Amino acid sequence: MAQVQRMSRLMVKTLRDDPADAETLNHKLLVRAGYVRRTAAGIWSWLPLGKKVLENVARVVREEMDAMGGQEVLLPALLPKEPYEATGRWEEYGPELFRLKDRKGAEYLLGPTHEEIFTQLVKDQCSSYKDLPVILYQIQAKYRDEARPRAGILRGREFLMKDSYSFDTADEGLAQSYALHREAYIKIFNRLGLDHRIVSAVSGAMGGSASEEFLAPAPAGEDTFVDCPACDYAANTEAVTFVAPAVESAEHPAVEELDTPDTPTIESLAEYLGVPASATLKNLLVKVDGEIVAVGVPGDREVDLGKLGEHLAPAVVELVTAEDFEGRDDLVRGYVGPQGLEKVRYIADPRIAAGTSWITGANKQGVHAKNVVAGRDFEVDDYLDVVVVEAGDPCPKCGTGLRLDRAIEIGHIFQLGRKYADAFQLDVLGKEGKPVRVTMGSYGIGVSRAVAALAEQTADAQGLCWPKEIAPADVHVVAAGKALQTELALDVAEKLGAAGVRVLVDDRAGVSPGVKFTDAELIGVPQILVAGRRSAEGVLELKDRKTGEREELTVEEAIARLTA
Repeated sequence: MAQVQRMSRLMVKTLRDDPADAETLNHKLLVRAGYVRRTAAGIWSWLPLGKKVLENVARVVREEMDAMGGQEVLLPALLPKEPYEATGRWEEYGPELFRLKDRKGAEYLLGPTHEEIFTQLVKDQCSSYKDLPVILYQIQAKYRDEARPRAGILRGREFLMKDSYSFDTADEGLAQSYALHREAYIKIFNRLGLDHRIVSAVSGAMGGSASEEFLAPAPAGEDTFVDCPACDYAANTEAVTFVAPAVESAEHPAVEELDTPDTPTIESLAEYLGVPASATLKNLLVKVDGEIVAVGVPGDREVDLGKLGEHLAPAVVELVTAEDFEGRDDLVRGYVGPQGLEKVRYIADPRIAAGTSWITGANKQGVHAKNVVAGRDFEVDDYLDVVVVEAGDPCPKCGTGLRLDRAIEIGHIFQLGRKYADAFQLDVLGKEGKPVRVTMGSYGIGVSRAVAALAEQTADAQGLCWPKEIAPADVHVVAAGKALQTELALDVAEKLGAAGVRVLVDDRAGVSPGVKFTDAELIGVPQILVAGRRSAEGVLELKDRKTGEREELTVEEAIARLTA
């Protein structure tokens, strides 16, 4: 027997207007439909309907994790500082990590992810290769001190997440555990009804090697990804690589300095010389752990600081300030060129290949230089793909122009390798009787983010439109208002509930039929069953929330249809 929820007793308050601070569809609709309420910036309370949706998502995740052999545990969210110091992440996480002290001055954190703690748990519980492989997971609140929480539950300071960890004795085992998770994630997101893409990604602060993201395309997405219309290539923009074409050998004229007064920007320089911006070399100065580094890209492209930061992690990357130029005669603001730089590491995009010729700064006020050739007039210390990806950039696999789209990250899988096992000396006794260092994988699903992503992808002009698997009820029974209609609605609701159908019934007195119908559309249960004008005849109207299709059915027909 399934639960029958009566709106006359349910704590749900719908709103006609969008919240003043809401920018995204999920934020507007989840608040208006009474699923969540804001407690503080980035902190949300889940109300009865919202809690049911959240639990349904967690149930699907749990079922598929169990089916693939995962074992559920629950670790604390309040964690000691020391394990995160051992891996360096106490500092690497920076200001996004919630840090606190107890009354005795001991330092703690609110867990963003649990690699360290799971590693310690396995070290305590597993001593032999016979104990492995093992996959452990939990569904738990995580914490991140977002500077600017936004988009409702999509980017909060507290969020519900499934994080799982695999432990194997060999890289081949890790690859198998990774593949198991990948397949389970596909099943999970298919069951949830999420349109999703699997894209190559970077590991960032997590560490490790192989990494893929599961993205749900949506205008509200904070991630930009690319895909190729001609092949199966797809990647987060931070993971896109550029293969530099071979440069034909050619004789270039000698470097020539040009008087270019008042041209400190690429735009002003290109206009002054009458050349395209792509003929110029842009040199951005940044500080990497306090050391000044120059980054060279073609003048018509921008440096992707996020991408640069991922390449150089865990080092901290920040832009230089006016004070950084003081006492540095070799650094002339607006006129920096790679030739003649003193004690400055020079990083360049692969497009700045050896043999390419550029117009760039001459390291003198109001002066630029042309015919500056990479490999002849300056050397590149490191080649890193650091430009902002643009639509039309060549696909790394086939060369076709790439497409750009926005998406919400709903899952991420990593082959961590032995970073955390090394930090805690996680060894087990191998088959040969010698210690074997364990290798790990880390796998996350944003449970609360999946709710937001579904709201973004499935909502229409009338409101939310949940897939049946995660909706708060299977059918929303609406009593149009009169006593006879309410009596029929409650009777049908009880019969459906007895047959195992989850029912939400609007039996509110004193609420107009128009408001009830509007609320039913807004709340978004897949089927809407109305006890209306033909109630005296025992005839109901069944409406499919997604398609809008309607049909009149007798009570018996409606029950048979909804219990089929």
